[in-house]
Amino acid sequence: MSYETHYSRWLNSSALTQEERNELKQIASDPKEIEDRFYGLLEFGTAGLRGVMGLGLRRMNVYVIRHATQAFAQVILAEGADAAKKGVAICFDCRHHSQEFAREAACVMAANGIPVRLFSAMRPTPELSFAVREYGCIAGLNVTASHNPPEYNGYKVYWSDGAQLPPQHAAAIAQEMNRLDVFDDVKTMSYDAATEQGLISLLGQETDDQFLSHVLDQINDKASVAKVADTFRMVYTPFHGTGYQQIPYVLKELGIQHLYCVPEQMVIDGSFPTVSSPNPETPESFALAVELAKKVDAQLILGSDPDADRVAIQVKNGQGDYVQITGNQTGVLLLDYLIGAKKRAGTLPSDAVALKSLVTTNMARKVAVANGLRCYDTFTGFKFMAEKKNQLEAAGEGHVIFSYEESIGYMIGDYLRDKDAITASLLLTEMTAWYASQGMTLLDALQRLYETYGYYGEKTLNLVMPGLEGMTNMKTIMAKLRQAPPKQLAGTAVEFHRDYQSGTETNTATGETSAMELVGSNVLSYLLTDGTTIVVRPSGTEPKIKVYILATGPDWASCQSKMDQYQIWANSLPALAQKD
Repeated sequence: MSYETHYSRWLNSSALTQEERNELKQIASDPKEIEDRFYGLLEFGTAGLRGVMGLGLRRMNVYVIRHATQAFAQVILAEGADAAKKGVAICFDCRHHSQEFAREAACVMAANGIPVRLFSAMRPTPELSFAVREYGCIAGLNVTASHNPPEYNGYKVYWSDGAQLPPQHAAAIAQEMNRLDVFDDVKTMSYDAATEQGLISLLGQETDDQFLSHVLDQINDKASVAKVADTFRMVYTPFHGTGYQQIPYVLKELGIQHLYCVPEQMVIDGSFPTVSSPNPETPESFALAVELAKKVDAQLILGSDPDADRVAIQVKNGQGDYVQITGNQTGVLLLDYLIGAKKRAGTLPSDAVALKSLVTTNMARKVAVANGLRCYDTFTGFKFMAEKKNQLEAAGEGHVIFSYEESIGYMIGDYLRDKDAITASLLLTEMTAWYASQGMTLLDALQRLYETYGYYGEKTLNLVMPGLEGMTNMKTIMAKLRQAPPKQLAGTAVEFHRDYQSGTETNTATGETSAMELVGSNVLSYLLTDGTTIVVRPSGTEPKIKVYILATGPDWASCQSKMDQYQIWANSLPALAQKD
């Protein structure tokens, strides 16, 4: 069916309200906009759906939500009646329409005979992962677009282990979406009828209490926090999102006496009016937090993204300015701290393991191995870390104490299988207070780690490829890199190149290939003779190719020089999309 036909069908559908028809009529003379909204379905991947809100097949709206949920329901029902009876947990964030979308999804599940545990109000993403496991659900669903701009919304899906969907289930949902009609094949029922029949029940404070009890069990050293409690000051911002209650609560339970929350950003608002982007990875987002930190002379600034699964930190340097510690650096600091804290408390497992994504700094492996831990790489995405954790622990081959990605995501504890800003915020604060009790800042601690393990520098480049042709260009670039693997990058020889789609590593000089453990993801990696690793992969949620430069050297200047050198090559990649 052509995009014009889809547009006409939606415009004349009895399912739409008059207001919705009017929205579609307004684009009648804009064929480019019609094509962009209707040329096909939003791609359903392992991260679910994400897109701009509005009407159309390629927008986030109640019809797309219902359609995706019907497909999800079909996959659940295919597991059998006993599996379906376990039900699903549904959560939502602070964005516009999130609660509406969550209710619509709940009504579709209920109409298919699948019981729903729906959070009564917005909650952090990690609590959904916990709820799926705690209540023995077959699956979970979260309406959130994480840190994307306010015009976006999303649809994250989870399986029974509390992790985001494995590829085979995501593929099954995508297949069902292609088979089912967006209007005619969707079952739904009224919310009131579903609740009256017991098909929808609400989750509230009792689930919060259980979740937060597990979070607080992760405290390692309350005594050191108490030592500095009178003088330790910190600032927190939830960026208008879901961390606004639980993170201040756990910090106060830790013993933090001087916690200052950014008042303007404690207001729940899906428009995120005080920031250009609600992404904690962007230092500019912390402007109001820095302003407050300067007033109170805080040692730590902490900010969680709108769905509270990621967290970033800033600390004061020697010049009195607040500087951001990257996700790579934060993870290394936290890994090293957890190893030391658990050793001091006598709680470090003898078979302790750390996990990281393959695009995360290699310094994490150095720290882990030097302290007697094993460290494994996984593909990007906490579903893969959850899978590895489950696999290792089921086989008795290790106990995972920490998992992280460079994009400020951290997973700690055994009670969930996703990144978790609530627990991470607790432990990052404990770590900062512990170093304060030793007369050190986090920058002092980081410098000491560099002196011990060597210097590492990382840079991530986002090569944005928007519009209808963006996906095509991304595919072309990856295909050309596979057809003619580069033998040198910016003048440095490639020692090995790795193709994680086929799971093969190739020696550039000899052409000899060997199999790798990781296989099945559209990722390319180049190991250079100067110790640098460069990874190239298309984003799973946004129209861009991501290039990761992972450098190491005898000092920071050497790392910076290498990152600058290879950035030039990375920025040349879009030219590969041009016709030969």
